[in-house]
Formats: sequence, structure tokens, C-alpha cells
Amino acid sequence: MEDILVKAKHWLSDVFDSNTQQEVQALIENDVNELQDSFYKNLAFGTGGMRGIMGVGTNRINKYTLGKNTQGISNYLKKVFPTEDLKVAIAYDCRHNSKELAQIVANVFSANGIQVYLFSELRPTPELSFTVKELNCQCGIVLTASHNPPEYNGYKVYWKDGGQLVPPQDAEIIQEINALEYHQINFEANTDLIHFIDEEIDQKFIEASLKNGTFNTSAEARKNLKIVFTSLHGTSITLIPKVLEKAGYKNVHVVEKQAEPNGDFPTVKSPNPEEPEALKIALEIAEKENADIVIGTDPDCDRLGIAVRDTNNNMVLLNGNQTMVLMTDFLLKNYQKEKGFKGNEFIASTIVSTPMMEKLAEHYQVECKLGLTGFKWIAKMIKDFPEQHFIGGGEESFGFMVGDFVRDKDAVTATLLACEIASQAKEKNSTLLKELYGLYEKHGYYQEKLISIVKKGITGAEEINKMMINLRENPPQLFNDVKVIRIEDYHTSKANDVLLNTQSDLAIPKSNVLIFYLEDGTKIAARPSGTEPKIKFYISTRSDLIDQKDHKKIKQQLEAKIDSVLSYLDFKE
Repeated sequence: MEDILVKAKHWLSDVFDSNTQQEVQALIENDVNELQDSFYKNLAFGTGGMRGIMGVGTNRINKYTLGKNTQGISNYLKKVFPTEDLKVAIAYDCRHNSKELAQIVANVFSANGIQVYLFSELRPTPELSFTVKELNCQCGIVLTASHNPPEYNGYKVYWKDGGQLVPPQDAEIIQEINALEYHQINFEANTDLIHFIDEEIDQKFIEASLKNGTFNTSAEARKNLKIVFTSLHGTSITLIPKVLEKAGYKNVHVVEKQAEPNGDFPTVKSPNPEEPEALKIALEIAEKENADIVIGTDPDCDRLGIAVRDTNNNMVLLNGNQTMVLMTDFLLKNYQKEKGFKGNEFIASTIVSTPMMEKLAEHYQVECKLGLTGFKWIAKMIKDFPEQHFIGGGEESFGFMVGDFVRDKDAVTATLLACEIASQAKEKNSTLLKELYGLYEKHGYYQEKLISIVKKGITGAEEINKMMINLRENPPQLFNDVKVIRIEDYHTSKANDVLLNTQSDLAIPKSNVLIFYLEDGTKIAARPSGTEPKIKFYISTRSDLIDQKDHKKIKQQLEAKIDSVLSYLDFKE
């Protein structure tokens, strides 16, 4: 606690503004627990950049932590691109203080002689990725905390390829940031270097989305599809309705209660399209309007949740894995028909997502590359293999990327793609769910479940660490009498074949992930979140589906198998 107090008292110096000093002093005098959590560590970069609670302190999102990041990146850009005219693009979402923090970040870059292209209003994250490439910037920044609670904000860093930071740049930039003191941040803006951007870039992004997200769907089919769309108070309201209209989707009901951007997210417990509650209002409207499809996006518009009609005409939510395989199969089928495979195509996913992606790749005879969680790794695949052609890919957490014109998950183009699949299915008297069951008949019925256990603060981080240590030091040999046959530890980059008692190397960057493979085909992954105080368990099971009529029975069998794994782990939702 003494070290924390020393760190906190440093924030009482005249390096920091008077409001910051007063807030820190109040914590010292009145709230030891909050003081400890605010200063016990430096806020770190995780899976999706840096996210944290807004407030004073080294473990919080504020003017100084983001200013230090930006100064470090400015220094690094000058070292790496000494002869280039440096340019940075900046976007921000609907969260509290996002606009102000984006301006502070722009000020620091400009103070360091770097040209800044700052969106004048909130915009979707994928548009920032597009803008970095479109304007030939060396770097891009988005102020967002995705679907985290209202008290959070965040800072995503993109590189010149339009993808988020990956090795070696991430470690080199972090080293540059850590070498700085707060008094070295230059906040004095050069306003001549800050340029506001909006509609011109919007139009180019919309055109690119239409080019990549439409697939010879008839005008009549698009007109007949009934869509309910909600932006969940986020940035997608600025673009998705326009994109759908330009594509020819005229029957779109926007959820007006959730259309206004609002960092409090007043109509939902969490603006997370993974959670059924977030789409509750949209689903109610869908029933009234007899809609075919419901689509909701998260606050920064990089992920989407989809609900469709089942065989009883009820709206049901697809999970991220189901959406991903539907979209990937559709892209592969169309690519095969229109262009034909040349032998250099690939799709991509993550090690914790459904194994069905690999089955699709086998069927179409293309490569499926797997990476760690986060689309930055898919973007890195595109960059590392320029001789190959990326068709599409996603991950279980409701993100998808169509082609490589955006190098991050993109709910704008993915929304358009979902509507193309749905409208074509409806035209032939089918539904998205029937199309999915058709894929299960071909490749096997895959059922997945994600369990997240929240552990907040210092003690929570310690508990998560102990859980992972215990799983490594005392790995289970059985899960409810089913043998573990393989264990992959991405922290050590080693895979153990339990049956053969052999060990091999994993050719994926190190990460704190453990995966257990069972004799019956079940897969269980354990992974602490890189952006939230959680540990996540991903469970995947599989069975043959001979006839679509049996889908309910097979689903129940697989869900029972998942429940038995959860029972063994003693986890409760």
C-alpha cells in the first residue's frame, strides 16, 4: 500500500491539472480501496487494445494515461518512419468523454508534428480501419470500450495495414510508452495539423461495403426481406441504415428507442449483442411486424447479433459460431461459383471458435488459418501471406470480416451480408436456420457454449491466475468419465498427446490459453479475457445430423453433454 500511496502522491504535483489533483487527494483521504485499484498497476494493452474504467490514476482511462500512450506512439512513429510525412486517423464512439479524449489524443499527435485526420462526429470502428488504408496513414486510433459497462472507455491502436497492433510493434511501442514520464507529454496542439473528416470518407466506405457485401441478390428479394435493426445506442446508426437503403433493402424497421447514441445505454443492461436481453426490444418489434430477421450491433459497430425465424415461426438468436459458419459458407460458395478457386485462398478463425470452420475449409479445399482471439491476428495473417487471398473469417464472439478492405471485424458489411443470405434464402422458401441445419447435415452438428466468470479488482486477478495455474499443474485426465486425449498450452507453446505420451510445438504466438480435447470430440478452452476482469471457458461438442427433422433431439443431446462438463467444472451461469 505504501508504493501505491507514493504513486498517487506523484499525481498531486503540478504536472497534473488541478481537477486531477483534487480527485486524487479525495481518494487518499476518503477511499483507500478505490485508491488502491486506481494505482496498483499501469493500465495495459490487452486483446482489443486498452480498456478500463474512466477516472484518475495509472490504472484508469484519463487524459494522462492516454496522453502518455499517444506521446509514446508519436516517438515510435518518428523512429520507424523517419523520412515519411506522418499521418494518423482518429475515430471515437458514443461513450462518455470519447469526443473529448479523441481531441486530446489529436492534440498530442499534432503537438509532435504529426498530421491528424479526426472524424468530426462518432463513427464505427471498422470505418477507422478503412480510413487508415484509404488515407495512407501510418497509424490509427479509436476511442471505444466496445460493449463494456458505461463507466469504461478504451483506446485501440491500428497500424498502417489497417489492422490492430501485433508483434513486434506492440511490445516496442509499450516499451516506448513505459520509458516516458508524465511531464514529457506534449499536450500543446498544433491546430494547423488537425483536419476534420466525415462525409467524403463515409461515401467511400459505404461504396466499399456495398462492393464487398452484396452478391447478385434480386431487387425483389431485397425488397421482400423484413428487417428490424437496432444500433443499441451506438455508432452503427450513422451508417448501417444508409448502407441497407443503398443496397435496396426498403423494409427496414429501426428501433427508435435505441437509435440515439447514448453512453449510458439506458434501455439495456449491457449493449452486448451476444446477450439476448440486449435485443429484447428489437425482438418485440419483430413479432409485431412479422419480421424475417433482427440485427443488433455493439456500440462501436464491429460485432453483430442476429435473430431469425425457427421452424415454429418463433424468433431465435444465432450464436457467433453459427453466424460465422453461415457467412463463411455463403462467401465460399459464391466465390467458387463466380471466380473459381485458384489454390491460394484461405478463411480464418480463432483457436477458441467452432471447429466447423475447419470442416468448411476441407469441403471447399481451401486453407483455414487459426489464430489467437482477436481480429488483429486475422489481419496479421493477411499481411504475412500477401500471396494468398483472404475470403472471410470470424470468431465466436459475434465478429466477422468480409474480404480485406477492412482489417478488423466489421458489423457494417457483415449486416449487409446477413441480409443477402436471408433474402436469398427467403426467395427459395428457406430461412437462415434451415440453411444452417443444411450445413449441419453436411459437416456435423456443432454445439458451443461460452461461460464467463467475472472476478473484479486485485483479488479477482489473483483468483483467475490461480485457476489457470491449477489447470496447468493438475490437468484433468477425465471429464465425467470421458478421457482427455490432448492438451494444448499456448503459454508454453506445447501440445501433449496424452494417449501417445508425446509432445509437439504449437506454431501460434504465446498466450494464456489452455485447450483440452476429449475422446468423444468435445473441446474445452480456458482463457482469461484480455479486456475484461473475466475468465472464459469455451466448450464445443459435435454429433452427426442425418436428417434436419432430428435437429432438436441432437441439440438436446449435445447440450446435455455440455452441462455434464459444466457440472464437472462446478460452474454456474
